[in-house]
Amino acid sequence: MSVELHHSVEGPEGAPVLLLGGALGTDLSVWDPQVPALAESLRVVRFDHRGHGRSPVPPGPYEIADLAGDVLALMARLGVQRAHWCGLSLGAMVGLWLAANAPEHVDRLVVMCTSAHMAPASAWAQRAAAVLDAGTTAAVADRIVDRWLTPAHAAAHPEERRRLRDMLVSMPPDGYAACCGAIERMDLRDDLPRIAAPTLVIAGAGDLATPPEHQRLIAGAIPGARLEVVADAAHIAAVQQPQTVNRLILDHLEAG
Repeated sequence: MSVELHHSVEGPEGAPVLLLGGALGTDLSVWDPQVPALAESLRVVRFDHRGHGRSPVPPGPYEIADLAGDVLALMARLGVQRAHWCGLSLGAMVGLWLAANAPEHVDRLVVMCTSAHMAPASAWAQRAAAVLDAGTTAAVADRIVDRWLTPAHAAAHPEERRRLRDMLVSMPPDGYAACCGAIERMDLRDDLPRIAAPTLVIAGAGDLATPPEHQRLIAGAIPGARLEVVADAAHIAAVQQPQTVNRLILDHLEAG
């Protein structure tokens, strides 16, 4: 059963709608560096996944299809039949699922710093267990945030790293762990060739969480997809290199 996602809507009424789905452990504010540029010409809808931020935390387990169902319910409430999609990490996994399984709702697709299959499954089970045992995502926060930004960028921008860590630590542990479970069981590799939406795949050259090889696999399997590798960026490339990422997104969406 779907849940009512916490969301915000910015940009001109009547403009093409762009949905923004964030990474595991982030809330909709992770897109703050994108919204001013994107909302000039697009109706931007950003949201918190179930188990994240101010969205409900239903009992687990969760699957990627459940997170996608929440988005379809949100679109229905907003009266949006079809929209562009831009997803980061977990949000991109949801976008891939939607483009393959609910193609009538996805116009153009951007997936960033993500994977179609995140082995080994045991790593996700261990992360979920660590969070549940501690009762807080703080148990894994430093290890994860250290992979979100390149070391040099984090050292030069300590306030940015602190903001991202605080965001992660604020996540409900039950919801975070259940989303880890969704990634643990996810395998979208067979879905990729069925995606017909024009697709841009963005990789961070220094991404250790989902290295560029994962994005190359996605781009190679989706007919007509294009891969762009962003230099000096790690897993949260949209935060570290906002101007480059914003330009790539807008160029792709405006190409149609």
